[in-house]
Amino acid sequence: MAAPLTHHRSALRSAACAAAIAGCFGFTSASAQTISASSTPSSALAALGEKYVDATYALNPLAATSAGDARFHDKFVNDLTPAARERDRKLQAETLAVLKSIDVAALSADEQLTHAVMMYRAQLRLDALALDFHLTPINHFFSLPLSLVSLARAEGAQPFKTVADYDAFLTRLDGFPGWVDSAIANMREGMHKDVVQPKVVMNRVLPQLKMLMVSDATQSSFYVPIEKMPASFSEAQRARLTVAYRTIISDKLVPAITKLHTFIAQEYLPKCRDTVGLAGTPNGEATYAFRVREATTTPLPPAEIHQIGLREVARIRNEMDTVRKRVGFNGDVQAFIESIPKNPALMPFNTEQEVIEAFRKIQRRVDPLIDKLFVRRPSALLEIRPEPEITKATAAASYRAGARDGSRPGVFFAPIPLPTKYLNTRMTALYMHEGIPGHHFEVSLAQESDLPRIRRSSRFTAYSEGWALYAESLGVELGVYDDPYQDMGRLISEMHRAIRLVVDTGMHLKGWTREQAIQFSLQNGGRAESEQVQEVERYIAIPGQALAYKIGELKIMELRRYGEQTLGPNFSLAAFHNELLKDGNLPLAVLEAKMRRWVNAQATRQ
Repeated sequence: MAAPLTHHRSALRSAACAAAIAGCFGFTSASAQTISASSTPSSALAALGEKYVDATYALNPLAATSAGDARFHDKFVNDLTPAARERDRKLQAETLAVLKSIDVAALSADEQLTHAVMMYRAQLRLDALALDFHLTPINHFFSLPLSLVSLARAEGAQPFKTVADYDAFLTRLDGFPGWVDSAIANMREGMHKDVVQPKVVMNRVLPQLKMLMVSDATQSSFYVPIEKMPASFSEAQRARLTVAYRTIISDKLVPAITKLHTFIAQEYLPKCRDTVGLAGTPNGEATYAFRVREATTTPLPPAEIHQIGLREVARIRNEMDTVRKRVGFNGDVQAFIESIPKNPALMPFNTEQEVIEAFRKIQRRVDPLIDKLFVRRPSALLEIRPEPEITKATAAASYRAGARDGSRPGVFFAPIPLPTKYLNTRMTALYMHEGIPGHHFEVSLAQESDLPRIRRSSRFTAYSEGWALYAESLGVELGVYDDPYQDMGRLISEMHRAIRLVVDTGMHLKGWTREQAIQFSLQNGGRAESEQVQEVERYIAIPGQALAYKIGELKIMELRRYGEQTLGPNFSLAAFHNELLKDGNLPLAVLEAKMRRWVNAQATRQ
């Protein structure tokens, strides 16, 4: 059935909007030639970096909003259209051409890092565009509906302080129906090519969409901004905006979401696959190899990562047995692990707020100790909040960066679906991972630095998640795991990341079933079955991403050992951490080269 004409017009408006943005901020062959002809390699690189960020934001204005770029708050680009993907491909190809024309030897050490980051980022994106990811545009972890709901909370990156802010979000939402049309068209193409999602993934998407299919607009997540309108708005402004939000929810958003839900439930889901891994799917081997390279920023083959995971699982299990003996548990390590979620003393909470307050108590304990291991700390504040209702049942704990200007704090979101079943054993490690000194230090220190904008806007999962997992281990040196059950919680957390190396590669490389993956996780992890199921389904939905944590942590530990062995008593852990974080988020190969140069330079000065 043909889409309504109004939806086609919306898509056309999105395309015209994208073209207009590209004209203002985009990267063209002419601008590439201008940059190439710049007077020096340094100025050419600087100009290219600025152009690249602007052009990237023009293609993905939601990312611009997340970064606090106010120019794009009202923009919506349908990135699922062939025209949008072609603009993206041209941007990456032309950027690479200019980068290759720049004399790298003439750049400073810092500029060489920028050049390396841009080369890696543009090539990675170009490689992604050669694959069929646009044919599976929605899963229960990442999708445009969830992203827009997050913005509509009125407490995130999308500002809702002025009347113009409210109008900007209305303009942005107007593009959503066109995106739905493209998503459905792409999924139909995927059905024809047998490039479809697993059934288990789409069965998790349907309830999320159902929550947004409200008959009363005032009950919609998209109505939240109206409930939080500033008191400074006039009555006329409040009345106009209230009607406008109710109208767009009732006339455009709910019909589009209903259309998407109906398509998935009636047409797409029956054609989805019963298998869960990429193994055996069309071009599955190449697709997974790319996802592994994207996540780990290494050339490690999936088969080698599988073996690394098996070794790490065995090592961590031995450490767990040491803790078992320390507490005098009468039984083997598996029985000890299984006893933890059955121990009511380790689940002392009755309400969500009690869990949040317990996290804040950990924050008050950890924060004064941090200066022992760091040269500097960010000025940005950190807040701890519960995960919102729509995603708390499926989300993992997460960190949302604050604004660079300090107007918005960094936030550690803790999903607490069942407070009375919430184990306190992992809380210290989780705080150190998502909060301080984990993601909050890693993200905020980079944001507050004088790094080029291209570096501040680049994020490689292996660096960020590797750092956050490494940050969990710093609690040992700070003495915050003095309770053996908190130490066990740390090991369970690390085991969880090691299991991912085995299970993710098991499903997507070796053809494991969902049940095999769950069983391996249950036999080696220390989490409830419901959590293990949720995690395995995460690896099914976003192949490769979960590999980044352990691979990144292992690389950081390797670099630390290199520094300790090379510098001996002159090694400063605080200086090492400062060097590791001061240049922002880097691919692991770039990070390794930089850190080895730094260590060797320290050695020559001894």
